Amino acid sequence: MLFKIASIAALASSVAAHMDMTEPCSRFSPYCATRPPLPAGILDYDYSINNPIPYDGSVFKSETKWTKPVASWTAGQPVTVKFQAGGAAHGGGHCQFAISYDNGKTAAVVHEVMKHCFFNGPSNSNVADILEYTFDLPADVPASSNAQFIWIWNNAIGNRELYTGIADITIANSGGSKSYTGKSAIYPNHEGYGSIPEFNGDYTTGLSLFENAPNVVVSPDGSAAPPPVPEYSSSAVESKTVAPPVGHTPTSQSSAEPTFEVTATKHLTDSVYTSSAPTAAPTGSACTHGALQCISGNAGFQECVWGVWSATFACGPGTVCQQTSPDTVVCSWA
Repeated sequence: MLFKIASIAALASSVAAHMDMTEPCSRFSPYCATRPPLPAGILDYDYSINNPIPYDGSVFKSETKWTKPVASWTAGQPVTVKFQAGGAAHGGGHCQFAISYDNGKTAAVVHEVMKHCFFNGPSNSNVADILEYTFDLPADVPASSNAQFIWIWNNAIGNRELYTGIADITIANSGGSKSYTGKSAIYPNHEGYGSIPEFNGDYTTGLSLFENAPNVVVSPDGSAAPPPVPEYSSSAVESKTVAPPVGHTPTSQSSAEPTFEVTATKHLTDSVYTSSAPTAAPTGSACTHGALQCISGNAGFQECVWGVWSATFACGPGTVCQQTSPDTVVCSWA
């Protein structure tokens, strides 16, 4: 099954300016007070830097590094992250701040602002109350002249979107730490990471996805990635879909948000949904990561994402869910 964004409203929303991390300066942002020269092959600054990240492909606007680091930080000391004024803040949402040593392939969270990022509390405003955050960089973050700082934001109001920034930094650490272990940074509303519904006033929406993220080890000597989020596949379904399921059941959805819908006709074969091989779930979790199950009445199915059952996905008209193995369900003709 293909996962794709096919919403004209979602495409139109990308025209508006949103938020951009300007300190440390996101790669090729034109909005930073100071920035290095552009590297060879990059012809101009990215004036669309504050647009949403496309659903598929890289989770960053650029995987090419600045010509030199844009900030020098020290483990155990306060650091400040700043954002461009005038961007659309979409009522807040969830922000993660993470460190990577392999150009973002693996990233460990060092700070989070859940629910009300850019605001002091619940808000329907598009104008941010808060444009900078100061927090202590963990004392055991290893030293490196080639580290990356990553900001990730999932908005509370509007189309289901993902915003990120990645900045090239140096880190000093006199303590000799060789690695840092923290929760893995995740990228909801991007292919393979699940989606977070519009909050509709419930700022706990999607929190379980972050809370159940596995730990990851990051190090200049090599980082250990967390298990992947399972994805669906089908050989015989026409569909209009967004992301794989989430560990949150929404009470309602934005009218601008695409929905997961399976359509089928009699000439199509059964729809088969298979997750990746299940991986051990976090201690105390309700289900095993990667498992699939038919719901009561067999009208659809759920997926276990990091120990939490997702919202329900309906089978196509005229079909019912059948469990064929712990990691496979089939929507077949009744």
